[in-house]
Amino acid sequence: MKLYPVIKRILDFILSFIGICVLWPFFMVIAILIKLGSKGPVFFKQKRIGKNKQEFYILKFRTMRTDTPKDMPTHMLQNPDAFITKIGRFLRKTSLDELPQIINILKGEMSIIGPRPALWNQYDLIAEREQYGANDIYPGLTGWAQINGRDELPITIKAGLDGEYVDKMSFLFDIKVFFKTIACVLGSEGIKEGSSQSHTTN
Repeated sequence: MKLYPVIKRILDFILSFIGICVLWPFFMVIAILIKLGSKGPVFFKQKRIGKNKQEFYILKFRTMRTDTPKDMPTHMLQNPDAFITKIGRFLRKTSLDELPQIINILKGEMSIIGPRPALWNQYDLIAEREQYGANDIYPGLTGWAQINGRDELPITIKAGLDGEYVDKMSFLFDIKVFFKTIACVLGSEGIKEGSSQSHTTN
């Protein structure tokens, strides 16, 4: 067994624990804003595919109305703006809606860096990832494909980048992905809303 996956899991646990301890006041502020802005729960849960294709429920801050169609990537909606809340638009643009996945990381369902977890019904993406071994590792809060196109990527290219991550996975490569993620978030790169093109979920 390779050593780095073991070290990676230990680092994931330590960093996610620290993250929750440091960010919980920030979580509370976001939760209050969500509740004040629209009816419904603070968190949004969605069935995703994890390591070895095991299903789990990903956590996000809710950014859309409760009547939004379920299990459909936002970019596939005909009119996503009609469903996204005001605070939700800001959370999505800044990727702050993804912060609750720190809990998924702490629970051992995700990693900080890895392929973004596919929806349970994204059979084409799951099948493409299978040939690269990308279904055999923990999905990530961010990943190599995320910083190389995100919603703009067709499934075949996205899966190929996920496979490239599997081949290159190391501490230094994860550091590179982490800091490039920060740059992408600050620039709001690769985010698409609406079904003008057929992309994969983020």
